[in-house]
Amino acid sequence: MKTKGTIFTMIVALIEKVYSFLWGDLIHIPLPGGGSVGISLLIILLIPTGIYFTVRTRLLPIRMFPDMIKALTGKKENKDSLSTFQTLIVSTATRVGMGNLVGVVAAISVGGAGAVFWMWITAIIGSSTAFVEATLAQLHKEPDPLYSGYRGGPAYYIHHYFEDKSGKKKKHVIIAVLFAISGLICWCGISQVISNSVTSSFENAFGVPPIYTTIILVAVAAVIVLRKNATVKVLDIVVPIMAVCYFAITIFIIIKNIGMMPSVFSRIFEEAFGIRQVAAGGFGAVLMNGVKRGLFSNEAGSGSAPCAAAAAECDTPVKAGLTQALGVFIDTIVICSCTAMIMLTAPENIVAGKEGMDLLQSAMRYHLGDFGVIFIAVTLFLFSFSTFLGILFYARSNVAYLFGDNWISQTMYKVLALVMLFVGGIAAYTFVWDLGDVGIGLMTIFNTGILYLMGGQAIKELRVFEESNKAQSNSQCSQQGDNVTQ
Repeated sequence: MKTKGTIFTMIVALIEKVYSFLWGDLIHIPLPGGGSVGISLLIILLIPTGIYFTVRTRLLPIRMFPDMIKALTGKKENKDSLSTFQTLIVSTATRVGMGNLVGVVAAISVGGAGAVFWMWITAIIGSSTAFVEATLAQLHKEPDPLYSGYRGGPAYYIHHYFEDKSGKKKKHVIIAVLFAISGLICWCGISQVISNSVTSSFENAFGVPPIYTTIILVAVAAVIVLRKNATVKVLDIVVPIMAVCYFAITIFIIIKNIGMMPSVFSRIFEEAFGIRQVAAGGFGAVLMNGVKRGLFSNEAGSGSAPCAAAAAECDTPVKAGLTQALGVFIDTIVICSCTAMIMLTAPENIVAGKEGMDLLQSAMRYHLGDFGVIFIAVTLFLFSFSTFLGILFYARSNVAYLFGDNWISQTMYKVLALVMLFVGGIAAYTFVWDLGDVGIGLMTIFNTGILYLMGGQAIKELRVFEESNKAQSNSQCSQQGDNVTQ
């Protein structure tokens, strides 16, 4: 018994050390006026990657924004596959979650209003990374014999890269296996965080004991995820409704407080560059909290969204890439900004001394009364529940890569995730949450590394796409000229 306890303690200690290595401040950069900027390993990986691909794609997120919108209109011929719009729904389900609510609140609480600006900047460079990884997933997708349609993701394009390099067919590639395992670990950990946040929110808003909320949450989730293709059908309904409702409520709050908006934006831009914070040595908090929240909310570079992108049926891989680049905008520029506006238009005395969900609910109570508190609790439920459905969709391709195409392994992982969902609802095991963060950290390391090696394939596809569009445009102009002449 004592030996088991010692082994468990050692495992927890190891998880915490790896977590600290991945997410803790690896280096500190001193700033004028005192203080410093602490930078974690993942920041060191993701920011340069985003900048690199933003340059390689020639500012794609800004230059090709209209093309991102057009990419959503693509039609599918196979009824069992997904359209680009449906894959956007799936990836938005996982991107838009608790981090868009509590995470944004925490970033602003620590880093001030200026953190919002750095979230926006992070979204722009993150969109470039999202484009590259999604385009690669589409290039290396495979038919899905179990669920029909297609499947893929980093495990598959990593596998194909090393197969091509060796010139030999392989059953598994070690780095691809490690990515797939990291993903499954991450998504199980997230399941616990999801249920714990939902039960806590409902207990605060309605006084419902966690056990009741947990049982209902797990039962509804089980009915959906244990059916063959119910997940996407449910997300097609839930995600647009929750996103539109949250956006609409925010617009109402903005209109109600329209006189404050110039000062709110002025505060965001002033604090973004630390006009007051540099003197106090706090610019690092402004910068890093905005950057961290942006990166970890939109998930660009982690390798999650490519699992959805690979499932799309589209006439060119670039359209899948553009769709996922748009997903980063929706997550950070739209949804995260909504939370920021709700907070920044509330009087400081209302939110002073509060943090997390309590702070956000206090702001909503100020804006909309008791309805605001209820609305946030329901919104958190929808955001979190859709995230759970989305991550189980991602898990399909990784489970298949590790264990082959069989329903036993697919069902076993779903049951494991449901168990974790139940456990997280009735008790908070922080080391399991750390394990989830370790999982996504390792995913990011494996994925960003391969993006540098394979990114040229996505860039090549982008050039072909742009040349095709240019040729088509010139042809149309020529025809119009001929018509005018006639």
